[in-house]
Amino acid sequence: MGSLLNGLVRRLARAARPSGYGALRRARNLSAAVAVSLGLGAVPVLATPVTIAALGDSLTQGYGLPVEDGLVPQLEAWLRARGNDVAMINAGVSGDTTAGGLSRIDWTLTPEVDALIVALGGNDLLRGLPPEASRANLDGILAKAQDRGLPVLLIGLPAPGNYGPEFKQAFDSMYPDLAEAYGALLIPDFLRPLSEMAAENPGTAVTTYMQSDGIHPNAEGVALIVEAIGPVVEQLVARADAGS
Repeated sequence: MGSLLNGLVRRLARAARPSGYGALRRARNLSAAVAVSLGLGAVPVLATPVTIAALGDSLTQGYGLPVEDGLVPQLEAWLRARGNDVAMINAGVSGDTTAGGLSRIDWTLTPEVDALIVALGGNDLLRGLPPEASRANLDGILAKAQDRGLPVLLIGLPAPGNYGPEFKQAFDSMYPDLAEAYGALLIPDFLRPLSEMAAENPGTAVTTYMQSDGIHPNAEGVALIVEAIGPVVEQLVARADAGS
C-alpha cells in the first residue's frame, strides 16, 4: 500500500508543478486526503518538515569542521530553535564550481526537496573563470528549480578588484540579475558578517572567526553567518510552505 501512495504523490506532484511554490507539499497533503477517502486510514504526511537542499561548495559543505559545526547543521538547528519544522540536505562539495553545481542539480533535487539554497561562485573566482560562464551555469540551476516549482535562495560573493572593474561588474551583477529574473530570494554576500567584523577588528576577527587557512570560517564564524542569513532562510521556508 505504501508504494501505491508513493506513486500517487509523484503523479500529483507532476500534475501540480505549474502551480508554483508548495506544489509537492500540496500533493503530499492531497494524497493523505485521498488515502483517507480510500479507507487506508490516516497517513502522517501533514507533519513532514520543509526539506531544503543547500547546493554549494566548501563553505556549505563545512570544510575543516566537525560535521555538527558546519553551515548546514548549524543553520538547521537555528531554524528549528525558532520553531521552523525543517530538514536540511547538505549538498555542498568542497572545490565545486558553478559548473559542478549544474552537473549535479538533477540528482540533488530529489522528490522530497521543497526548497533550494544555491551558494556557488567562490571557486569560479579563485580560478578566474569567465563571469558569463558562471552566469550561464547559475541560470541553468535556477531553471531546473523553476521547473520543479521550488523556491530558491541565491547566495553570492563579491568579486575582488584584482580581476579588473569589468570582471567585477559582470560577476557581481549576475546574482541580483538572476534573482530578479527567477523571483528568487537573494543574499549578495555570503561572508558579509565576517567582512564587517574584520573591518572593525582586523586582527581579532581573523583569529577568532576564521580557520588557519584564512579562507574558511571556523565554528564561531559559521555561527555569525547563520545569524545573518537565517531570517532570509525563514522567508524561503515560508515560500515552500505556502499553500501546503
